[in-house]
Amino acid sequence: MPAHLLARLRDRLLRRPLPVWYSPSYRLPLSGVEASAGIEPRRADFVAWWLVESGVIDGGLLRTPLRIPYADLDRVHTPELLESLSHPEALASIFAVDPSDVPVDELLATVRLACGGTLAAAREALAGGGVTLNLLGGFHHAGPGSAGGFCPLNDVAVAIAAVRADGFEGQVAVLDLDAHPPDGIGACVENDAAVWVGSLSGSDWGPLPRVDETVLPEGTEDEPYLESLQALLGRMPEAGLAFVLAGGDVLAGDRFGRLGLTLAGARRRDLTVARALSGVPSVWLPAGGYTSESWRVLAGTALALASGSEVPIPEGADPLPARFAAVAAGLSPEDLGELDFDTADMEEALGLAPRGGRHRLLLGYYTASGLEHAFHRYGVLEQLRRLGFSGFRVAFDAGGTGERLRLFGTTDGVEHVLVEEILERRKFGGREVLYIHWLNLRNPRARFSDLRPRLPGQEVPGLGMAREMGEILGIMARRLGLAAVVFRPAHFHTAYSVRRPFAFVVPERQGRFEALVRDLARLPLLEATAAVADGRVWLGGSPYTWEADEMAVGWEWSEVAQRDEAIRHERERCSFEVR
Repeated sequence: MPAHLLARLRDRLLRRPLPVWYSPSYRLPLSGVEASAGIEPRRADFVAWWLVESGVIDGGLLRTPLRIPYADLDRVHTPELLESLSHPEALASIFAVDPSDVPVDELLATVRLACGGTLAAAREALAGGGVTLNLLGGFHHAGPGSAGGFCPLNDVAVAIAAVRADGFEGQVAVLDLDAHPPDGIGACVENDAAVWVGSLSGSDWGPLPRVDETVLPEGTEDEPYLESLQALLGRMPEAGLAFVLAGGDVLAGDRFGRLGLTLAGARRRDLTVARALSGVPSVWLPAGGYTSESWRVLAGTALALASGSEVPIPEGADPLPARFAAVAAGLSPEDLGELDFDTADMEEALGLAPRGGRHRLLLGYYTASGLEHAFHRYGVLEQLRRLGFSGFRVAFDAGGTGERLRLFGTTDGVEHVLVEEILERRKFGGREVLYIHWLNLRNPRARFSDLRPRLPGQEVPGLGMAREMGEILGIMARRLGLAAVVFRPAHFHTAYSVRRPFAFVVPERQGRFEALVRDLARLPLLEATAAVADGRVWLGGSPYTWEADEMAVGWEWSEVAQRDEAIRHERERCSFEVR
């Protein structure tokens, strides 16, 4: 048996129960935060889905968090701070978004659920003497009367105060392995002599109260990082309860972190700490992470805790397609379309119905109610509800170059178009495909500002759901027996938002795109797409002009090895710079 299969078999045999706290509401209801800050808002979803799908944990080990009571928050935070969090301006400042993008109640619900998960995980760890994991938390920058850096409340300090109130008097160790110092935790536990806070970070914020802080040089890689970690662990006191902030922002290339770890190095970090805390009740938290790979760090943390595994997460693993495919498998034709066609239905499906007549079936298959049901099952309507919309309905009509699908939602008594697509069955590259002539995702509750400037082609800010819509369109094409979904992105940000699972059809174009994504990775998406549009990105001594070529998903590439080589060669040949 190959070595990697033996390793996976060993991991399964050694697997131990790992309680994991998760809620679908862990996704931040902020439509612009992914573009502005590089946060993957689906991180907790991806990890929960992947852990269950891969058999790392049994679905019964997923715990549902409850909102933390204000009585527990009062033990740590001032009334002034708690009151301020009811104002969208305060939350917008904490999460670096415009106030118009903040649904206050839903955002506070997410934060309070995360704090409740951390407290429940601490209580279960103490009760059973084991290891627990919360898929959102580690808000280490929030102090007693201050908040910032994506941290409105301090879940670790609140959990410590609550278990103290429960009667726990033992030593607490907080091991903060986020790329930034735990200034808020230090301030919150300043008067609790039985709390030790150790930190290994890549940013020097000066002396912090009650924190054993090690600041590493910028770009520190795996080996020197792990050496410093061993030294910090050597200073950690014996504890009756530990909190570990296993930050995902330690990866090389993270937008806000300054360290240089690999995914393998982050896994070794977690395994090293897990061994050092063997037998100690412990709560593990994800803290920060601002790259598309941050979910892999957190999933790797779970693997380290559940089985002590060093086996990497497969490179091609992508939880969203797997999740949506599972949902699609549970949607029958009866759920989506009309099976009892009459003559008029058949004429419409075949394109023989007269123009201006009824349009009951989209692409000759889907009913409006069927598509609304599908949007519900995929979680699209729930996320839109959390963004502040209700009263959803789907409508479509024919005309122009294709068939138009629109999803409407109501806010403040006014109905708005939230999703608009113009779709067509057509031939492309010798195959019949679902061609997207137009795709517009709209959040009319949000407004453009310095924090969220207007992107090329936008009338109103977007919904932050391009990936979901791309997956749904791919599933629609497969149901219709079409070879692929194809569209031509007019702007960098459009292609970037759907780069998983879409790819440019021409391999050299895909290679240039991957090089562009690589070389602009340090810029927020808003800045990157503006730089491309403004001609400030250069390639080979000349300003680079965006190439609006076709991208596809579901395409079965011929000569895959040759295509991959052509992509790699072009990616390595091209070097972009911003001037």
